[in-house]
Amino acid sequence: MELQGKTWKFGSDVDTDAIIPARYLNTSDPAELARHCMEDADPAFPDKVKPGDMIIAGKNFGCGSSREHAPIAIKAAGVSCVIAKTFARIFYRNAFNIGLPIFEAPEAAEDIKEGDELTVDASSGVIINKTTGKTYQATPVPPFMQQIIAAGGLINYVSERMKQ
Repeated sequence: MELQGKTWKFGSDVDTDAIIPARYLNTSDPAELARHCMEDADPAFPDKVKPGDMIIAGKNFGCGSSREHAPIAIKAAGVSCVIAKTFARIFYRNAFNIGLPIFEAPEAAEDIKEGDELTVDASSGVIINKTTGKTYQATPVPPFMQQIIAAGGLINYVSERMKQ
């Protein structure tokens, strides 16, 4: 699977409250969560993000509470993937469980600028910055996790497997 999009850059230690503020946790509607995605980190983000865009971040992205609302909001906002130096472990699992591709790539997260155009090969973890021509290698996603993403999340993956 190849992903392409424009980047939006955030710093380190972006917690789940910045991704989806607690005041919106009274809903689990993905469309409603998308309307407030990242608004405490960048109030204009929900209005300017376009389908396929990517989030670039520093270390420990998704730290804080274990809410699944955070990766759901990101995915529902149209973000195709998140590339960061590192992810909080619970966010890492939640992202894959809901089918949001994420990639740990410290050098890419450091170098890539907001607005750069990227191509990401989700299978190999190769990231190409089409703006600068530079190539990066993310930690490859294990094949089993790629299957979960391709199915659209863990629930869909299990449902498909139960039908076989």
